[in-house]
Order: sequence, then C-alpha cells, then structure tokens
Amino acid sequence: MRRRRSLASQLLAWQLVVVTLLLCAVGALTVVQTGSNFRSNEERRMLSVAETVAANSLVQEEMGNWRLLSAPAETARSLSGASYVLILNENRLVIASPDPAQIGSTLDTRATALEGRSWTGTIGDSIEAHVPVFDPTSRQVNGMVIAGAEEPGIFAGALEQPLDVLRYLAIALLIGVTGSLLLARRVKNQTLGLEPHEITALVENREALLHGIREGVVGLDGQNRITLVNDHASDLLALPEDAVGRSVEELELNDRLRDVLTGRATGVDQLVLRQGVVLTLNRMPIDGAGAVVTLRDRTELLALQHELDASQHATDTLRAQAHEFANRLHTIAGLISLKEYDEVTNYIHQISSAQDQWRTEVGESIGDPAVAALLIAKASLAAERGTALRLGPDSVLGRVDEALSADLVMVLGNLVDNALDALSSLNTNGAGKWIEVGVMQLDDEVQVVVRDSGPGVAPELAEEVFRHGFTTKAASHGERGIGLALIRRACLRRGGSVSVSGSVFTARLPW
Repeated sequence: MRRRRSLASQLLAWQLVVVTLLLCAVGALTVVQTGSNFRSNEERRMLSVAETVAANSLVQEEMGNWRLLSAPAETARSLSGASYVLILNENRLVIASPDPAQIGSTLDTRATALEGRSWTGTIGDSIEAHVPVFDPTSRQVNGMVIAGAEEPGIFAGALEQPLDVLRYLAIALLIGVTGSLLLARRVKNQTLGLEPHEITALVENREALLHGIREGVVGLDGQNRITLVNDHASDLLALPEDAVGRSVEELELNDRLRDVLTGRATGVDQLVLRQGVVLTLNRMPIDGAGAVVTLRDRTELLALQHELDASQHATDTLRAQAHEFANRLHTIAGLISLKEYDEVTNYIHQISSAQDQWRTEVGESIGDPAVAALLIAKASLAAERGTALRLGPDSVLGRVDEALSADLVMVLGNLVDNALDALSSLNTNGAGKWIEVGVMQLDDEVQVVVRDSGPGVAPELAEEVFRHGFTTKAASHGERGIGLALIRRACLRRGGSVSVSGSVFTARLPW
C-alpha cells in the first residue's frame, strides 16, 4: 500500500516548485531586462565612437587615401573597446577595417547613413552604429563610419558570475523551505493535527451522517444565513432548493419558526407548527460561528398524546359522574335513616328531573350523537368543579358527516376544558360560575361559540394565544398545551377561522 505523504512534506514540495518557478521567472525577466539595457547602452556607445571617427578632420579630408584612414579607425576601436570600426566611401567600398582582407570589398549595408542620417541597431550578432561622413568643403556625404560590438549570449552574464547565481538560489531555497515548514506547522495547528486525507474522510463522514440521520439539522452563521441543511430538515421545513446561503428572514417561514431559528425564542424542545406538522426544535449556539438547530417531527407523538388526553378527560368525566352518583346515594341513604321518606321521594324526583332536563335540552338541539354525548359528559365534569354548563338558546345542529363531527368534538372539548381551567383558578367569593355553549348550523358552516363568566383574554393577546398557545404562559385564559393551536389548524384546514373577544371564543367550520 502506498504510504501517504504528510501535510508538511506536501507543502514543502509545492513550496519548492513555486520557488523554483518564481526564480526561473525572475531570472528570465532579469536576463531580458539586462539584455535590453545592455543593447541600449551599447548602441549609444557605438554611436559615440562612430561620431568621433566621422568628425575627425583627417577622415573627412582624406576619404580617398585608405592608408591614412586606418590609423584613426584602429585608434578609436582600441580606445573604445569596440569589436570593429569600419570606414566606407560613398560607394560602400571598405577603405578602413581591422581585417585587412575586408579592405577594398563592397559592404551591403543600410543606406541610411549615406542619406545623411545616423542609425543604430542590431545586425546579426553585432550592435552597430552608422554615421555619415561629410565633405568639409561641399558638406556632401562622401562616406560613412560603422562602429560595432558583438552582442553577448543571453546567459553570458550569469555564466560570468556562477557563484553569485548559486548563492542567490541557495538563499531563495532556504527562505522557501523555512517558510513552507512554518506554514505547514500553522496549517496543522489550525486543522487540529489532521492530515489532508483525514480531513477529506471527516467531511465525507459528516455528509453521510447529516443526510443519513432521521433528525433534521440546520446550520446557521453569525448573520442567520443557512450554511447547511440535511434532507430531512429540508423536507420538514419545506425549504426551497436554494435555501443554503440565504438568510432566515428571506425565506417564507412563519414568525414562530423564525424566532426559534434566530434565537429570539430560547429554551429546549421548542414546539413549532409548520404546514400542519408539529416540530420540536433545539438550538445550540456556537461562539462566533452561528448555531446548529436540530428538529424532530412530533406530529404522531402529539396526536397520541391528544388521544391520551381525550381518554383522560373521559376518565375524569366518568369519575365525576361516579362521584356525583355516590354523593346522591349517600344523601338518599341519610334521608332513609332519618325516615324522611317524603324527602327521599322529592329528592329523587328533583335530581331525575334535572338530568332529564339537560339530556332533553341537548337531545332536542343537538342531532349529532358524538357532539351530544360530549356535552352531556362535560356537564357532570363542570358540576364537580362548581360550574354550571348551559346550552345557548340559538343552538341547533343536525347529524353531520364523520369528519366534521370529529372536528366539532375536538373544538368543543378543548374550548370547554380551557374555560373550566380558567374558571377553576378564580376566587368568585361564592358567586356562580357558568359556561355557555352555542352550536349553530348555518347554510354553509357550523358556528361554535363558547363563553364563560371569567375575565377573558386581554385584547393584545387575542391573536397571540392561537399562534403561540403551546409555549407562552402570559395569557390567563384558555392557554394550555397546544389545544388552541390545534383548534385553529382544524378551522383553517376547512377554510374557516377562530377568534376570541374577551371571554367569548368563536369558531367557524365550513361544511
């Protein structure tokens, strides 16, 4: 198996490559710049040499005597260090040259100098300057002077001083190696000592974990922008595909969900309703880096809890009826022991008439068996708590379909229970406590109105109790569990509504 290289060795290797490439680039740039400067200086120097020779009076007067012109040309070449100095007449015939074999030959060169203009440039491997020679009498061009120097090779300067080049290269490599080692140590400290392959494996495992768990996970930065979200969280929150990178405030989320995600609502196991799903959210802040929010679907659990609550309410109702029945039996037994037989008869007739009256009233007004049974059972529970339960005078309801009947039972049961809880905490100094239930069947909806003798809900909380009914304890009336939120959900699902004004709750459930 091939051994993985450490982070330090990888950084060192790449640093050496970068330093080498950088040195090559700098060296190439230096050579090019040096060559350009050298050519410019040499052109000026050769031009000066050629102008000096062309200005010599002997050269100007004796252009036809080549023996006399060799001396000033050779003197100028020796003193200036030029490679050669040539003197040509107006026919380009060489009359002075350091190479005797060249004298008398015709040189094919530029005609610029013969036209009276000096010229500098590169011809072959030489840098040359061409300067015209003027006749002192007629001021006509009667020849030209060429001064030239051989151009050194592109690496000649470097080869002349190899020790300096090696010294600079060694210094650069030492700086690069030291910098790469320090950089490797710093990077390793910031990555908690993990090597690149370990970081890659950690990221892959994190992705697999995030998308494999059955809990939703949402990552937020310091500006409440979503940095990561797994598949389960995206499904539960119904987030768009481009949610990552967007702020929580930009997404179409309800206020309650925004408060929990941004940390404005604190605490553990925060309950949130999202598109008919009950979610439990927990937010864990990360110092300077945002927060991580985990969420779970609690819909099934809360449905089961609601069914258990319904069973508990039924048990409480049966217990209240049993308690009431036991009290009546004790009363009857006491009257018999006292031999008050007429009172026994009157008492039995009285309680029988009261029960029959309530059953008759409910039966005549409420035609749905489930709703009628709920109201009859709640009467016993209310009586045990010292509260009178009565039916509104306008109440009328026929038999409805099973789905609407279930919603009516849930809405009525929660509203009556909330009213009982609110009244049980009041000190009325012996004054009567009552709850009135109205169920009206209209053309296209069923309207449920529950009012009580309590103080009611404060106007500023009239909307809040339905939105945050399962968390806040600010309201003194009807604010327990998630009951009011479920009532609102059932009404909105049918296209209806629920509202509160003081101690009067009104729910509309369309057919």
